[in-house]
Amino acid sequence: MKKQTEIPRKAIYRLSVYLRCLQRLKSNGIRTVSSDALAKAAGVKPTQLRKDLTYLGQFGTRGLGYDVELLATTIADRLGANSLQPVILVGVGSLGTALLAYRGFEREGFEIIAAFDADTKRKRTRQISQPIYPMEKLRSFVRENGVKMAVLTVPATAAQEVTNHLVDAGVYGILNFAPLVLQVPEEVVVNNVNLAIELENLSYFIQD
Repeated sequence: MKKQTEIPRKAIYRLSVYLRCLQRLKSNGIRTVSSDALAKAAGVKPTQLRKDLTYLGQFGTRGLGYDVELLATTIADRLGANSLQPVILVGVGSLGTALLAYRGFEREGFEIIAAFDADTKRKRTRQISQPIYPMEKLRSFVRENGVKMAVLTVPATAAQEVTNHLVDAGVYGILNFAPLVLQVPEEVVVNNVNLAIELENLSYFIQD
């Protein structure tokens, strides 16, 4: 499922940041914003902002800036975030349960509609609203509900096997919390979230 025009992954990340900045501006009743102001809010240089926006076409009027609502809508359309997208979660341990209980995803256009786990009966510390299904039902659920994205919060020992099942079922995007480099076909995109690596990175910069 590749886009007709490829946008670099780092630019995609920055577009997501711009979108959140624009949404905050909209909520504050601000209708236009300059490239300098938007770049500062996003933590990038104005030249980088303008370069990233060229992937979307021509925006902005010299002396007037960007139309906040138009730019936000355009970015959301390109990122596929203009309508609520169904997502599943696999691995309902402590982290998985916390993510299921978090309601902020829906405000950003994503809804975790179901979870899957090897042990659906185990006691969990939080009350969650999503149904938890056994792994045997994963393939049929994904196909019947048109799910293209999944959050993976299983142990590293099970991550590749579960990923194989997700890919086979038709999932094209995986947010991976397992500390493992997953092997997937070229058309499948994996974003890795490794908290230990992020902490190590911070540790380097705070050393005396």
